[in-house]
Amino acid sequence: MSDAIDLAGHDLLALSRPTLRALIGAALHDAASVAPALQEAGYAGGDAVFAAFRDWLLAREHREPDTLTLPEFETFASEYFRAAGWGVVSIGTLQDAVATVDCAEWGESEPAAELEHPACHLTTGMFANFFGHLSDGPLAVLEVECRSMGAPRCRFLLGAGDVMTAVYEAMAQGAGYEEAVGGIESEKARV
Repeated sequence: MSDAIDLAGHDLLALSRPTLRALIGAALHDAASVAPALQEAGYAGGDAVFAAFRDWLLAREHREPDTLTLPEFETFASEYFRAAGWGVVSIGTLQDAVATVDCAEWGESEPAAELEHPACHLTTGMFANFFGHLSDGPLAVLEVECRSMGAPRCRFLLGAGDVMTAVYEAMAQGAGYEEAVGGIESEKARV
């Protein structure tokens, strides 16, 4: 069975990595104002990406995405994103407080960039929408490790907006992301 994804039929298009990297590189010169626009653009395209994933599953005689077990979903989502050119994903949790999506070779990252901050802005928006189709409410996504910064993977944290805001605020005060997520669990325990 082919890994082909019906791009035109799902309002998607193929884009070369050099084109994407040039776009991201240009945007990083004014990251403060462009990053939110890239996240919004990623979010706007998330419905089409999820619809293509759903149809890709059904064409392979699999079930609807929301009926899959987590291991099945991880396997199929990883196959789909690899076939789409983004890369392989691994899905997990961190301290039972947030979901994680790890990507060892993610298409939006540029390991040679040597950036100071995570830069997979399109992906954060896309993941918020894509994985939001499977959650009980809207999701927020925060990239906490990035291959563009020299990390061995891109790591995205997914959670409810209030949880991710608390993680972000703790990180802005100097906490590492694992410590920040641990702080969320500590707060829950006190309530």
